[in-house]
Amino acid sequence: TCALPICSHLGHAMSQQYVPQVSPAKPAVSGDAQAMMMFEANKKSMAVAYLLWFFFGMWGGHRFYNGKTGSAVAQLLLTIFGILLLFVFGLGLLLLIPVWIWMIVDAFLIPGWIRIQNSLLAMQLGGR
Repeated sequence: TCALPICSHLGHAMSQQYVPQVSPAKPAVSGDAQAMMMFEANKKSMAVAYLLWFFFGMWGGHRFYNGKTGSAVAQLLLTIFGILLLFVFGLGLLLLIPVWIWMIVDAFLIPGWIRIQNSLLAMQLGGR
């Protein structure tokens, strides 16, 4: 323990916690800045879409990412049944070849999907 008067004063000051005062009337950021932050947090990435297309294209990964759930499920089921039927007289190729063609077509459609989704997001956030 310290016998000096300053020590007792410091101990008392250190025991009290500092609580910052925040004014609830003033927002921390402007509405435009908030909309930009929301856009950046929720926008779709072309790079992510193409990575999903490259690694999980047969299973519809890029379509799930772009919100095309119905056709993604169809692509997934065609791939699963195609792989399973591949061992039965090669019948699986009748399902897998159309999926491969579908994937090639999707490679050209991805930029439009991303552009449309990001434009819709920007319009939704701009109208707040």
